[in-house]
Amino acid sequence: MSNANKAGTFSLGDRSVNRMGYGAMQLAGPQVFGPPKDRPAAVAVLRAALAAGINHIDTSDFYGPHVTNQLIREALYPYDEDMVIVTKVGASRGADASWNPAHSAAELTSAVHDNLRNLNVDVLDVVNYRAWGTMHAPDDASIEEGFSTLAELQRQGLIRHLGLSNVSAAQVKQAQNIAPVVCVQNHYNLSHRDDEALIAELAQQGIAYVPFFPLGGFNPLQSETLSSVAQRLNASPLRVALAWLLQRSPNILLIPGTSSVAHLQENLSASELVITPELLAELDRLVCA
Repeated sequence: MSNANKAGTFSLGDRSVNRMGYGAMQLAGPQVFGPPKDRPAAVAVLRAALAAGINHIDTSDFYGPHVTNQLIREALYPYDEDMVIVTKVGASRGADASWNPAHSAAELTSAVHDNLRNLNVDVLDVVNYRAWGTMHAPDDASIEEGFSTLAELQRQGLIRHLGLSNVSAAQVKQAQNIAPVVCVQNHYNLSHRDDEALIAELAQQGIAYVPFFPLGGFNPLQSETLSSVAQRLNASPLRVALAWLLQRSPNILLIPGTSSVAHLQENLSASELVITPELLAELDRLVCA
């Protein structure tokens, strides 16, 4: 299997992680709700990720809910010393699988304790505050109250580092006035590039940028240009899309998700794919969605 080390490393708080990580969201059932169809297969994917050198796993206790964290614990506990598990809080799931905001101090505190319990740890490596915005895109609403709650839990020793998810540049600055931010996780990929300026600003500060939906999420990336470039590189379009992200900026950390060991292998192989400057220029000219 390809090795995650080939993608290089970047700092995530006080830790250095391989830039090719893994997102655990797809390990839960349909609509990220309920248990996986094949629990042994889900455990096998996590163990294959570890064997391939992945030391940055993204999760949340509202995936399932509770399912992905329990799978991570089953597959990987006790955790390797260099493993960094990043979770997020700020949402909850309804009985109908709906996604709902959960930003009160009580909800955030409960979520942190749920993550601690289901991962079986005393301290969470990184907790991202997931702003609601329009659910899939940020707005500029104040996040002071919610992020301050997490900062207090950090002072209590329950969280090592804090990050943000689904936020605007203004919200990043607001959070930084409360506590240090080690990563920002936003929607960004080859066809959705609203955060170009933010990525550059974070890179100057040594802060990791972690794109969610790096392959388009529930709507996989499709583009004639992408397909053409992939054909000339003798690679799949999705592999090219991941390689493009790795070459876009050194502070970008990838967390592509999958419930398949074979697909995990394809994702990892993107770290070995070098896109020439000419082909990069073609991809860069794609119109932002």
